[in-house]
Amino acid sequence: MTEEYSLDRLTEMWTSFFKEHGYVPQLLDVAAQYPEVRSLFIPYTDVALFNISLAEHLLEQPTASLMAAEKASQQLIPPGQRVPLHIRVKELPVDPEFGRVPIRDLRSKHLGRIVAVEGLVRKSTEVRPRLKVAVFQCMRCGAIHRVEQDTLHLKDPLECYKENGGCQRAAGSTKFRLITNYASLPDPFASSFGDRELDFSEFVDTQKIEIQESPEGLRGGDQPQRLTAYLEDDLTGKLSPGDRVILNGILRENLRTQGSQKSTLFEIFLSAVSFERSKEEYEDIIIEEEDEERILAISRDPALFRNFIASIAPTIFGMEEEKEALCLQLFGGVTKVLPDQTRIRGDIHIMLVGDPGTAKSQLLRYMRNLAPRAIYTSGKATTAAGLTAAAVRDEFGEGRWTLEAGALVLADMGLAAIDELDKMSEQDRSAMHEVMEQQSISIAKAGITATLQARCAILGAANPKLGRFHEHAPMVEQIDLPPALCSRFDIIFSIIDKPDSVWDAKLAEHILKVHRHGEVDRLKEHLDGLHLPASIIEDDFEEVNTFYEPDLVRKYVAYAKSRVFPVLTDEAFASIKDYYITIRKMGEGEEASVPLTARQLEAFIRLAEASARVRLSELVEQEDADRAIRIVDYFLKKIMGGDRFDIDIIATGISHSQRERMRILLDIIDQLTRGGQAPTEDDILVEAEGFNIEKSQAKEVLVRLVSDGRIYTPSAGRYRVI
Repeated sequence: MTEEYSLDRLTEMWTSFFKEHGYVPQLLDVAAQYPEVRSLFIPYTDVALFNISLAEHLLEQPTASLMAAEKASQQLIPPGQRVPLHIRVKELPVDPEFGRVPIRDLRSKHLGRIVAVEGLVRKSTEVRPRLKVAVFQCMRCGAIHRVEQDTLHLKDPLECYKENGGCQRAAGSTKFRLITNYASLPDPFASSFGDRELDFSEFVDTQKIEIQESPEGLRGGDQPQRLTAYLEDDLTGKLSPGDRVILNGILRENLRTQGSQKSTLFEIFLSAVSFERSKEEYEDIIIEEEDEERILAISRDPALFRNFIASIAPTIFGMEEEKEALCLQLFGGVTKVLPDQTRIRGDIHIMLVGDPGTAKSQLLRYMRNLAPRAIYTSGKATTAAGLTAAAVRDEFGEGRWTLEAGALVLADMGLAAIDELDKMSEQDRSAMHEVMEQQSISIAKAGITATLQARCAILGAANPKLGRFHEHAPMVEQIDLPPALCSRFDIIFSIIDKPDSVWDAKLAEHILKVHRHGEVDRLKEHLDGLHLPASIIEDDFEEVNTFYEPDLVRKYVAYAKSRVFPVLTDEAFASIKDYYITIRKMGEGEEASVPLTARQLEAFIRLAEASARVRLSELVEQEDADRAIRIVDYFLKKIMGGDRFDIDIIATGISHSQRERMRILLDIIDQLTRGGQAPTEDDILVEAEGFNIEKSQAKEVLVRLVSDGRIYTPSAGRYRVI
């Protein structure tokens, strides 16, 4: 227990603190800027260095201590300049007992004390006025009474008090009128006030928010806990759903009612004193000095990339290129903000499309656990509102509409793993378009207009339409995703399950070893493995064990993303430029397709920057550019099914050659129709042969034109352009 002080003694101590720590000039400066500035923020460490007893009193009895601090501040300001200022304490100690406390660890012993809670803003209401001091007028005698409002429920006068010149009638014998402003007065109001000076109720701006535990700090299966907080005066209107903050405030209780009955259970809420935004991307990940030494040692290892690939889902056999790309996605490129405020994303978006049973979901879940900050969701159970933000009308907003952040907002500055992307409805998928390029979410719902940040890398997984891939058919035709969405992914990997006796033998051996490793571990828990054959005990299970443990990978990624911002060297610059120009030259012919666009060029840059980050290098060098080119080249060749690139397959879902055939057939049908009756299929096929279009190709195009609604059949076997 701290020593008890009177209000006068506390005021003296705060006065000494302001003088000795040089806060008097700041107080005068804040008073001069009033009402634009209404608060003076003081770090807790300054108070602790001045007087540890005062600091402890501030933690345990913050209401009395802050009241004394504000009284002391008024005494230090000249009488002619005095204005109502707030003294706000920030940067509370990281103390699990009475400092920074996890939301799930808040208990009754914290009531009435000042605590700091960290998390994500999940909901926020509009800023509304709250009654601070209510002014009532007795309807019998006209006496005026001021009543301080220190709870969430309006407190009326108990009687018409004699000391205020009242008639002493009890609340049941008279009525009290709340006087808020001139509009609440009768006309003419002079008759009810007489010669008394006008006095009105005092209001303060207030905002209600809900803060939720950060998902990356939870154990598997835990539901994030939430806490309601109230912001007042100049703290309001500065936080939006999705913001990561540390809220410093006084934990208070509110009586819960069950109908007309009062419950002995109480709800808790936080009366905010100040807040601090998360400045660092991964400040919640603590990197000790020995961790930093190990990270720097690892970065100099020549086998660095091979070891990182071995650390990503080691139980999944093969997929070296895919794992290398996922490793680069963890680190990401450099986000740039240009002088004209244009923002270029650094996050890398990857999609895995493949046959069933190829461990796509397992990869996503492993990446969710490996990334320092990540959220996993499955497309079948995901809606647009759940991904972006929802306008909710519930008791939290007291009947008003409030904004609730979705998964992509909560994954801000991290990774969003979305499984079963093809199972989402078209309307829900469309919500991702803005997120993937602009990395923000614009909301206009129920009269609420807002823009939320969603600066996250997206890792998606989808299945082919017909269950399995056809190796030689264009990939975009085989997945149920719009081309506009596919084109926003930097890399799309197709994972094909193709029988191969050599590969299958290696895969079977790997999977069997994984299972046997699990069996051995389980047996050792119970029997210490005493009855196992020597051949099994001596098996070191190299293929199963991860090279770097996940905790080290998380720290390495957090260290790299927060401290390393590589710049392209001239060699890497020239290498990427030359490759891009070489591929683009393939499309210079009049009939040639467009092989690459600027979107793929940006993918090269982001991957090269991520490669340099893995090495903790400040420079993007030739080897980084070569790695980026190799990965993009690998993905494009798998998508296009050969060495001839045609980016239209991804961008529009139709190759350049298909589009040309469609244009020619539309012209043929239009020309033949002008001659009279709508042409038959045979008429069209004969004309198409003159343009070197084979019959099978022409039939495929006719089917596509009908399904796209470009042509129709007015009668059986005949076609007409719409």
